[in-house]
Amino acid sequence: MNVEQVIKTDIPIPLKQRTLIHLSLVTNKINETVASQLKPYDVSLQQFNVLRILRGQKGKPANLSTLNERMVTKMSNTTRLVDKLIIKKFVKRSTCETNRRKVDIYITEDGEKALLQMDNAMKKAQDTILKNFNTEDLKNLNNLFDKF
Repeated sequence: MNVEQVIKTDIPIPLKQRTLIHLSLVTNKINETVASQLKPYDVSLQQFNVLRILRGQKGKPANLSTLNERMVTKMSNTTRLVDKLIIKKFVKRSTCETNRRKVDIYITEDGEKALLQMDNAMKKAQDTILKNFNTEDLKNLNNLFDKF
């Protein structure tokens, strides 16, 4: 992806500015690709992440705090994400028996089944996004990202 071509400029862009623009363009491209793969399931990337976190609990409940801590994209509207997943019957919520102020959140069987299909869609997105990279490229890229 050539930054100057994408933003249609002939003016040289200073390296640091070009780098940040490039990162933004790549992030947008990744988000567009992922969103298009999740669209058939009527699930956002954040909802997908909630489902993966709940699956990773292996039957143990999670609470909103756990979900917030483990989300890739930190946000304050986790309650709304869970509410939308409840409407889709992908998760269920119940009041903890030992602490009535605590709400337990579980993935449902329907959520597990849908998530398996979404996993395949995300694999396609991953393959599309990373098609021009070999293993060494990916290792180098991750090493560079670790510098953040």
